Amino acid sequence: MAPFDLNDVAVFVRVVDLGGFAKAARELRVPTSTVSRAVARLEESVGTRLMQRTTRSVRATAEGRAFYAEVAPAVAALHRAAHGLDAADRAPRGRLRMTAPHDIAITFLADVVVAFTERHPRVAIDLELTGRKVNLVDEGFDLAIRAGKLTDSSLVARRVGDLEADLYASFDYVKAHGAPATPSDLENHACVLFRAKEGLAEWQLQGPDGDEDVTVRGRIAADDFTFVLAAVLARGGIGLMPRILAAHDVEAGRLLRVLPSYGTPGVGLYIVHPSSRNVPGKVAAFRDFVLEAYARRRLTSAVASSQRTVARGPVPLSTPRR
Repeated sequence: MAPFDLNDVAVFVRVVDLGGFAKAARELRVPTSTVSRAVARLEESVGTRLMQRTTRSVRATAEGRAFYAEVAPAVAALHRAAHGLDAADRAPRGRLRMTAPHDIAITFLADVVVAFTERHPRVAIDLELTGRKVNLVDEGFDLAIRAGKLTDSSLVARRVGDLEADLYASFDYVKAHGAPATPSDLENHACVLFRAKEGLAEWQLQGPDGDEDVTVRGRIAADDFTFVLAAVLARGGIGLMPRILAAHDVEAGRLLRVLPSYGTPGVGLYIVHPSSRNVPGKVAAFRDFVLEAYARRRLTSAVASSQRTVARGPVPLSTPRR
């Protein structure tokens, strides 16, 4: 017996089930000639006539009926498996492996992951916190949260939003050293820096008069915003941090925004995954959940930030320290 095409077998089964080439062709949405050729190829492969054709009817031969009895259950099983797999793949279920930067995961994703698993109890999430750019395909990850410029064009990316950044300080710092009245005053304040170079950083601020570039200095610097936040809360100085990162401490009254008319649009925040075709249900569901959650959090952060700033009341303007 020569090798045969399983698609031709499936066509043969439909012809027998429906009792004719034309009916099978209509169901399969192909020309009748295509169905006839498929059955002819199958007959040539198995080396015997399977269908008896007349001008009035088409019916299976004895060999065709025997062949049908053997293959029809298998074809049906294949269809059930395919449909079952499709349904399982689209429904949020299974283990979701993802990666994200530590600071974003701690301040935003923790709540999102908990809420998502409560909504979708058949999904389990494994989260790897790292600052490196993980190869999602090679390392077996379903998706990633990334900030900044994307360089891998093979990934499908959805922009979650922008990590707008504002200037923050603790109440104790402002009480002891005053608050800056203008961006240039920052040069005389202690600052907690993110990815500084030899204790210096360039802060590009946007304000009422447009863009202003300020060179700031600080004896404390880190490559993780959660540490920058902790140092600012510990009276280490003024920090330029993502609004979403500072929101909880602003709401709790531990942190206040200084120079409230100034900030930065920040970098883009993205959720990325390897392919745009046949996206698993767990990936699509989590992606959409993140987009919705970030939009809500961003609105809450903006409201909280506007309600608790230096402008709320008198702040001592004592001589700042370096």
